[in-house]
Amino acid sequence: MSEPVVVRLARPDEYGQVGDLTVEVYVDGGLVSPTSSYVVTLRDAADRAAKSDLLVAEIAGELVGAVAYCGPGSPYAEVAGPDEAEFRMLAVREKARGEGAGTAMVRACIDRARASGLAGLVLSTQANMVAAQRMYERLGFVRTPGRDWIPVPGMKPLLTYALAF
Repeated sequence: MSEPVVVRLARPDEYGQVGDLTVEVYVDGGLVSPTSSYVVTLRDAADRAAKSDLLVAEIAGELVGAVAYCGPGSPYAEVAGPDEAEFRMLAVREKARGEGAGTAMVRACIDRARASGLAGLVLSTQANMVAAQRMYERLGFVRTPGRDWIPVPGMKPLLTYALAF
């Protein structure tokens, strides 16, 4: 039997570790080049914590994942409407995949959005993140191609999903 996943707000003394974890997942997973300017954003967990709810997942006391829950008005929200929340930069360490950390963090975001009385929760994902897309669909998210977007010129479009409440 595996250890339970605990999802909670990141503590300030963990911001460096959360930034490193997020960069590790995105760079090692081939989602972003190590020389991309986006690495600076991924590493800056303190800024995410100041402008969103920075959640972490831990298993047996070890941080294995992180996600930024962006409520209305968060500068990190990129595709959410005024009555929606968004989550960004979902990252789960390779060794913890399949242990439920990603699902637990997404469920925590769903719970926060519902508790806030919002109409829904949205996200963007890369086309090659097939396992993540399967998880989103299992949790009830549906594709919203009309919201797909390109964050920087030359990048492939990000796919968007939404969960309406």
